[in-house]
Amino acid sequence: MNNQHSDRSEPPMDYTYIQDLSEMISEIAEETVISRTFLDKGNVKGILFGFAAGQELSEHTASRPAILHFLEGEADLTLGSEKSVARAGTWVHMPANLPHSILANTQVIMVLMLVR
Repeated sequence: MNNQHSDRSEPPMDYTYIQDLSEMISEIAEETVISRTFLDKGNVKGILFGFAAGQELSEHTASRPAILHFLEGEADLTLGSEKSVARAGTWVHMPANLPHSILANTQVIMVLMLVR
């Protein structure tokens, strides 16, 4: 029986760790929408958005699949022809080219992940 121990090193793990994304947006001034790219690696781009109450992203499409994750606040969300309310915890996967829009009813913090 051979009990040799392998001394091979594990390759370093390449990861990004952010304890609290919300802290990347310290304050959202009235009548503004803030965006901060926090990840742009490989096949994924992550953007943090902060919306002041009443601000919106008018209807548009993305050329690649996307994920929305709402961290704070409440917004009217339109996906294609369907309207819904997004709150903290709402998570959405959208295929490429789906028309969508967001209207913040309160201050909103949201993560957008674009997948290449």
